[in-house]
Amino acid sequence: MSNPLRTGTSPSPARPPSTNFGRAVPHAMPVVAMVLVVVLLGAFLWLLQRNERDEQALALIKDALWAEQNLHFQLASDEDKLERLAETLGRTEVDMRQFAAMARLVVNTNPAIERVLWLDAQGRTQLAEPPLPGNGATAGENADGDDSRLGELNRIDAVRIARSSGLRAHSAPYRVDAGNHGFDVAFPLFRDGKFAGALVGAFSFEAMLTHHVPWWFAQRYQLEVIDARGTVLGSKSRMSVPGSMAGPAPDPTRSHVIPFDPPGHGLALVATAYPSDSNVMRTVLVAAIFALTGSAMWSLWSLRRHIAGRLRAEEALREEHAFRKAMEDSLTVGMRARDLEGRITYVNPAFCKMVGLEAEDLIGRGPPAPYWLPEEIDQAEAAFQDVLAGRAPENGLEMRFQRPNGERFDALIYEAPLIDANGRQTGWMGSVLDITERKRAEELARQQQERLQQTSRLITMGEMASTLAHELNQPLSAIASYCTGCLNRLRSDRCDTEEVAAALEKLAAQAKRAGLVVRRIHDFVRKRDPKVAPCSLARVLEDCVGLAGSDAARLGVRVELDAPPDLPPVTGDRILLQQVVLNLMRNGIEAMARTPRADRRLTVTVRLAGGDDGGQAGDGDGRVLLTEIRDHGCGIAPDVADRLFSPFFTTKREGMGMGLNICRSIVEHHRGRLWFEAVADVDGAEAAPAGARFLFTLPVHAPVPNRLAGHASPNNAPDHTAEAAE
Repeated sequence: MSNPLRTGTSPSPARPPSTNFGRAVPHAMPVVAMVLVVVLLGAFLWLLQRNERDEQALALIKDALWAEQNLHFQLASDEDKLERLAETLGRTEVDMRQFAAMARLVVNTNPAIERVLWLDAQGRTQLAEPPLPGNGATAGENADGDDSRLGELNRIDAVRIARSSGLRAHSAPYRVDAGNHGFDVAFPLFRDGKFAGALVGAFSFEAMLTHHVPWWFAQRYQLEVIDARGTVLGSKSRMSVPGSMAGPAPDPTRSHVIPFDPPGHGLALVATAYPSDSNVMRTVLVAAIFALTGSAMWSLWSLRRHIAGRLRAEEALREEHAFRKAMEDSLTVGMRARDLEGRITYVNPAFCKMVGLEAEDLIGRGPPAPYWLPEEIDQAEAAFQDVLAGRAPENGLEMRFQRPNGERFDALIYEAPLIDANGRQTGWMGSVLDITERKRAEELARQQQERLQQTSRLITMGEMASTLAHELNQPLSAIASYCTGCLNRLRSDRCDTEEVAAALEKLAAQAKRAGLVVRRIHDFVRKRDPKVAPCSLARVLEDCVGLAGSDAARLGVRVELDAPPDLPPVTGDRILLQQVVLNLMRNGIEAMARTPRADRRLTVTVRLAGGDDGGQAGDGDGRVLLTEIRDHGCGIAPDVADRLFSPFFTTKREGMGMGLNICRSIVEHHRGRLWFEAVADVDGAEAAPAGARFLFTLPVHAPVPNRLAGHASPNNAPDHTAEAAE
């Protein structure tokens, strides 16, 4: 019997393979297309990544070569400065303080130079800047043991090579401290064809990489200095970068090695690129999603974000402009900007108020400026051209300006280049200060100093009045006696003409002596402007000995003067120099009040010396006159020595404390120097007086050449009146 269910249902016919394939193809096309797009995009990204890797490798080589050239340029520049310093040492005798200042300037302005050493022919350190530590180490000051010894040996080898070759020599690298290595550059010093020592500059790898490798290079690469064994001597960054020499395994595809010569000795520079954080698959997925589904939305959102950011930037710009405007309006310093052609492009309210003009009257104006003085337009034009040429003085330029109402004022101007956002100079920015009140204060202080000097001279003469009266009494008494004797001879019958003539000659000599005393007092106390002229220091000392002679005789002091008449003249005011010498002589005389009379001796000597005696070099050949005033008094106590030249400090009961301070001011005004020295007890006896000596130097007068004689300043003309009076 047959199954009815089976008879009622027939099996479905099988589909042919061609039909299934035809339907599957349309559904698979999008998938295939997406797969092809993904494959093509992946291939494109692979090629792009490969191309980028090649470009990065090429950029690494270019940047590494640039860094190597930049380091060589900076090293050569630093070595040239050291070589010029070495040439200065080799040409002339060197002032240690001047050389220390020059070496300090080189170290401060060249950060790669750690220290400058001056070695003599035996290798001993004459001077080090910065100074060496107390242990006297010469290399690797912060290192110990073998590292310090190795650095010293390397330095000695470099000096030896420089001496034999006559050229600069680089030492092998050595360890400076725990995290720093360096090397030395030695420059030989020759004087008269003989080796006189070496100038050594100590360089630090860390300092070179820190200061001479720009930030953009350090942002992309790690730069290392290695030796021949691969040891890292210096690195721009302390991070461990995969593929670098300091990392676990160097990667030659991501690093580039360049020989570093000079300094040589197997050194090399290694530049290693930092790894990038790019994710190719994520970038592909995000790019596909945004490209296929959200391009429009993303564009609108980006546009909205851009507009919002632009609005915020404009608002911030307006706020910044308002802030700067308020800050400029509150300044009391005048600000003035000019373009490269000299036209005014900006002025602040303080400058407008200073010159009495509106901004509209100044903007766009070129030279001559409306506030320049009519009679000084040529000088102002010359200063203006110097500023445009980049020769503006660093300490400012003083000029006088005029307001529209005719009022004039003094101004101090500082000029600086005006740089735009692209680093190009577009003009000059000047800050203007009104220094009228300051100059008035300086003039008032100068007048007060002159009055104080005049008062000091009057006080000195007041203290000497009694002794001078005694000195004048002697010649006047002698004159009266000679007159009486002459009258008696003339009235008598036995009158001898020769005898009367001899008495009259003695009378004339005593009158001349009294007139000389009066003339000295008059010249010393009269009030007048300082007259700077060539004068004989020997005659100044003779006048002072004559003025102080009565005081010395009253106290039993012998005054000994040693002043050769053939000394060259000095440039100065004769009366001010007399004030200095007289004050120092009176101090010495009074200091011997308790000295036994047999030992009361004041010695005044003057001699010709070179400029190294402590004075400043004059306008001539650097020669100075050294004056010494030596007493045998009580000397100067150590607790008083530091304050001896301070204003209003005195060891006398009725002293003002201004004498020595005024003397130092006068000597320094004459470009000299005043100091004192304690005199040691030679015999060692406690009762023997030691005393003190005061010394001061004055530069020798330099004659004016004939071709400039016609242009000599009236203030520098010789004082013929003073010389004629002498």
